[in-house]
Amino acid sequence: MELPTPADLRQRRTDLGLTQSELAETADVSQPLIARIEGGDVDPRLSTLRRIVNALETAEHDVIRAEDLMNEAVVSVAPDDPVSEAAQRMEEEAYSQLAVIQDGIPVGSISQSDLVHLDSEDRDEPIEEHMSESFPTVSKDATLDEISNLLEHYKAVMITEAGETVGIITEADVAARLS
Repeated sequence: MELPTPADLRQRRTDLGLTQSELAETADVSQPLIARIEGGDVDPRLSTLRRIVNALETAEHDVIRAEDLMNEAVVSVAPDDPVSEAAQRMEEEAYSQLAVIQDGIPVGSISQSDLVHLDSEDRDEPIEEHMSESFPTVSKDATLDEISNLLEHYKAVMITEAGETVGIITEADVAARLS
């Protein structure tokens, strides 16, 4: 068993979004002790270190991550599909936007607002001529806070693993999880 270094403890605490005070309260130690341990000024007793590590593990299990929220079935279209295909898929699925994915990689998005302005002859054109920028991508480890920040500016967040799309999260997914 390898014991965490002061830098490991600080990094893990900050990754979890905990303040020194919050960690101290959960571990039932003082905040100045946490500061001194993280600063390398004090070598804690094993029992104190165990309480701190247990508090970090408890906090880690409370964190909601992208993999907990994502829909693995991503309804999408390809950039070379006709615009009519996107319109039909949105209607069938009752979605207001779709990811545009090529070979598993998100390359754009298309929404009902992109389609509203099109003439009937534009319906046969490829989606890539009318699509908007891609939704932002995050890993499965992204936290709810990170995802919520992105959803303030985008309609969805794509989850990728090794560049491949593995899921999608919308505001509705976050709302459903939190309720």
